Amino acid sequence: MNANTQPAPTPTTPSLKVAFLGLGVMGYPMARHLAQAGHAVCVYNRTTAKAERWLAEIEGKAPTGRHRLALTPREAAQDADIVFSCVGNDDDLRSVVLGEDGAFVGMKPGALYVDHTTASAEVSRELDAAARAHGLHFVDAPVSGGQAGAEKGCLTVMCGGTEADVERIRPVSMAYAQAITRVGDVGAGQLAKMVNQICIAGLVQGLAEAIHFGEVAGLDMKQVLDVIGKGAAQSWQMDNRGKTMTDRQFDFGFAVDWMRKDLGLCLGQARRSGVTLPVTALVDQFYGDVQALGGNRWDTSSLIVRFDHLKTQKP
Repeated sequence: MNANTQPAPTPTTPSLKVAFLGLGVMGYPMARHLAQAGHAVCVYNRTTAKAERWLAEIEGKAPTGRHRLALTPREAAQDADIVFSCVGNDDDLRSVVLGEDGAFVGMKPGALYVDHTTASAEVSRELDAAARAHGLHFVDAPVSGGQAGAEKGCLTVMCGGTEADVERIRPVSMAYAQAITRVGDVGAGQLAKMVNQICIAGLVQGLAEAIHFGEVAGLDMKQVLDVIGKGAAQSWQMDNRGKTMTDRQFDFGFAVDWMRKDLGLCLGQARRSGVTLPVTALVDQFYGDVQALGGNRWDTSSLIVRFDHLKTQKP
């Protein structure tokens, strides 16, 4: 076990006041896990109706009054020991953190801000500097595991921040995580998430090509995947997406739009670093083809649809 990775907290983990900003497909269940772990949670979402629905589900038929919703990030952050966020992109993140209604203005001195958004390393460093100016602490903590991981509470969290701040969030964040690892200073978490997405892009494209090749050859690809899944070709993508790819099922999982956003971050960072990512750039273009076919919200495994479309285009 990695020295920075610990098992789930015991029931003695103290109850804290926390805020969660952003109740999307990831944030909604993550905030729920925090409430179920005994923390008092205040939620904020740009669309208030979703925050109202979350609160109604958590409080149920016997309201405790422990949990609440706020109409601004600033209001949500007041009195919170830790403020979490999981929003769309750099600009969304700035909008909930900075400004008169931003979380930083409402947070008490010494409080900790933990960002689970997949964003740029630059915005993480920018907000870390702003947090320090407000007497606050900041950790960038993007996650891997997708919607299923968030629902099951078994996400992997890659943290950039001080060792003390990461240890501070560990017993709380284990409510929705299976592993929390500090990979460096602020910004390093986002860079590690980029490595993760680069790996996934290549794996999914390789799996799509392999299935397409096998189908054209007349193989029973579900059987073949069972066979090769017991050998060196095995991967999470093969285990969880191989058979659904053969069935052309894509109405679940991590959307193509989100993947293109993430790959854009990877390619932008690569340009600034002087690194070439030829396969990643190519797969990003392939995802653009899927978007053109109407697959914006399909799971990333929909890359295989490109081959179906190309077959129909042959003279």
